Parts: sequence; C-alpha cells; structure tokens
Amino acid sequence: MEFETVIGLEIHAQMKTKSKIFCGCSTAFGAPPNTHTCPVCLGMPGSLPVLNRKVVESAIKLGLATDCTLNRDNRFARKNYFYPDLPKGYQISQFDLPICEHGQIDIEVDGQRRTIGITRIHMEEDAGKLMHDEREPLSYVDLNRAGTPLLEIVSEPDLRSPGEAVAYLKKLHAIVRYLDICDGNMQEGSFRCDANISLRPKGQQELGTRTELKNMNSFRNVQLALDYEIRRQRDLLLEGGKVIQQTLLWDPDNNRTESMRGKEEAHDYRYFPDPDLIPVVLDEAWIETLRQQLPELPDKRWLRFSRDFELTDYDAEILTASRELADYFEAAYREFGNAKKLCNFIGTELLRDFGPERINECPVRPSQLARLLLLTEEGKISGKIAKSVFAEMLTSGADPEEIVKAKGLVQMSDEGELVALVRELIAANPEQLQQYREGKTKVIGFFVGQLMQRTKGQANPQLANKLFLQELGG
Repeated sequence: MEFETVIGLEIHAQMKTKSKIFCGCSTAFGAPPNTHTCPVCLGMPGSLPVLNRKVVESAIKLGLATDCTLNRDNRFARKNYFYPDLPKGYQISQFDLPICEHGQIDIEVDGQRRTIGITRIHMEEDAGKLMHDEREPLSYVDLNRAGTPLLEIVSEPDLRSPGEAVAYLKKLHAIVRYLDICDGNMQEGSFRCDANISLRPKGQQELGTRTELKNMNSFRNVQLALDYEIRRQRDLLLEGGKVIQQTLLWDPDNNRTESMRGKEEAHDYRYFPDPDLIPVVLDEAWIETLRQQLPELPDKRWLRFSRDFELTDYDAEILTASRELADYFEAAYREFGNAKKLCNFIGTELLRDFGPERINECPVRPSQLARLLLLTEEGKISGKIAKSVFAEMLTSGADPEEIVKAKGLVQMSDEGELVALVRELIAANPEQLQQYREGKTKVIGFFVGQLMQRTKGQANPQLANKLFLQELGG
C-alpha cells in the first residue's frame, strides 16, 4: 500500500520588542531566572494586561507580507490549561477572531514550485520555561519568558514531504527577519515550530490520525524528526496497527520520537473571550502606513537579483538568504560593479567565516571589499593575494590599500622584469620543457606555478601565462 504524507506546521515567532505583550517587563534573553517578572506576567489577582502596540504592528506587517486577510476587528481569548510554567492557569491568545487569516507563500523544492496556504496568524503570549535537575528528581521554573509576545503562524495541511516543510519554514524565517519583527534565533527559541503529521492511502481525501511533534528549533531537527515519524507511522499501518493521536518530542541524541502526552483538541482548552482586553480595531490609515514601511521581500529581491545582476538562480538565492547579506552585496556592488566576481568572492571567502545572518558582525565594510576587488580589476594585486589581504582585513579591519602597501604586495606586471625569471625557470626545468615540446601543453601550469612561487604570488598570472607561451614557442 502506498501512503501520502500530510504535514501542517505551527510556527511560533517571538516578536522583536523591548517589553512583553501585556506589561512593561523586559524581553531580554539570558537574565537571571525570574528577574523579568511583575504582577501582570505572573498572573497575580487584580493585575490587568495592557496590549503592546508594536506587537499588533508586527502582526499586520506579517499579514501583509503573506497575502493574508486582515480582520479589522479581532480579539483575545483565554486558552485554559494547567502546566507549571503557566502561572495564570491560562494563556492569552486569539481563537475565533485572529488578526490574520487565509494567506499563502510560495516554496520551491527540487525545481517544483508550490503555494502553501496559511490558515491564520494570531498574537499570543509565551509561557515560562521548566528546567529539570539532572541529579535530583526536581524541576525549576523560570518565568522570565512568560508574557513574551509571539505570533503563531498556522499552515494549511498542504505540505507533502519533510523537504517541503523545511523549505516553508526557511521561507517564513527569512520573511520575519526581512520585516525585522523577529531575530529568528532558533537556539534561543525565538523561532520554533510544532509539526502535525499524518499518513493516508494515496487517493484518499480523508485525513489520517495525526501526531504532533513539539518545539523543534532547528531546520535539521525538523527534517530528521519528520523523516522518522513518517517511517514509524508507515511501519505501524502496514503491520495493521493504528496511529494514536498524541504529542511527541524529538530526541536528537537517539534520533527518535518520544511520547509526551495525549493530543488535545480545541474544545479541551475551553476558549472564551478575555474579559480584561477590549477588541483590537484596525483602521485603514494604520494598515496603509505599515504597508508603506514593508521592505522588498525575499522573493522579489531574488527575482530582481537574477534579472538585474544576471546572476544564476542559485547565486541569487544565496545572496538573498538574509536581508543583511543582500544589503551588503548591493552596497559593495555600487562601488565595484561586477556582480558575478563580487558574488563569487562573497560565497568563497566572506560566507566561510560569517553566515548570512551574521554579516553585520564582519569587520570588513562593503566599501572596503569593493576597493579590494577593484585592486584585482586594475591588475595591482592577484586574486590569490586578494584572498590573503582579505584575511588580514578580517583580523585588523584595515583598508586594503594600506595592507598592500605595508606588505609590498603590489602585483608584478612589468614584462621586462618577468621575462628574465621566465627564461631562468625554463632553463632550470629541462624535463618539463621536453614534455611541452612533445605536446603536453598542460605542463605550462607547472611553469606558471613555479613563477608564482618564486615571486610569492605577486606575478600577474595572465601576463605570466602569455610570457611562457611566447618563450616556449607556443
């Protein structure tokens, strides 16, 4: 029997705000436990929540960026459940009237482009965090995270493979970072996802029994966990068993899923409108103001890079992986002007030490990189020397011209100066000379390499190649 995989993702993106969603407590990561708390986020009797305006603006921006319908009137609800990290005994979220609905984004996997529906995007508060003692049967709770603003993005069950799920997750990760509403730090839990997954016989319309994989915080773990769960469910169904609806955790150390608890349904949470918060009303002027603030998003920027800079789809995808990297490339291009050479250097040298999301940490400014590459275009240094100069720039932050001058790295392009060395090397290597005369023309690479070694990489390689051909009679 052949099965079709059906996957839906629930992504939690922590908003990039200085304070929590309903109080003035700081959202800064890494503070001592329970120091960023107050009566509101601790759920003390008599405390009242006040909505953070920036959270609403972030939700509107994400809704516009994902082609959602914005509900002009939306409201908060209480989602009731009891867990040690939830001090109020309920979570303030949105239920029947979320701020955004019916959106979509496009993904591409193995050359196939698909549109994935977004059911809803809603605002809510985060819970605290439990820490389990490895030596004793004790657990501690840190409520610093309680009340941190989240946007939950719920997809339609449109994903059909782990690869599509990861592509969708990466696309949304890029969008929230382009919008600058979430830092996307998956290690700190700022961007994480739950995955609902089920299998059904091919051709069947009715969905199978689903399981939920909770709180995965890396693209790799999402891929591995979904691969494993597909195999587990398929083997179970082929053996005549039944999939149990439950919540699972991914164990990355043992590469397997583990049961956490039975899976709840919406009615288990006993949602009802929060009596302490009035409905959120969006007016057209507010929405239009935020629409004008939207940056050029990843898909449009990718299309422009491919078209205007004549880059391959792959190169454009690399350069637009983060807003910071795309901005860096464009700033350097304005001074250098050769998109392909700039892209190649960024891909081989810059991204080796700095990922797309860490470009702002690079001490080499775009204008400095442009000037370094201009030195190669003008024939003043070779490509090999440019790489060594760039390594020095990463350490010192100095300008390329200063480093080239201080270390005497200016490229040797004087024909008369190089001819003597070329003749000397030919005379010193009669075996290679004979090979060349016998038709093994690739041996010229040996001669050029010897010259580059003798001049410590400062000889102009194009001129060196020309001179060897000339002296060898090629």
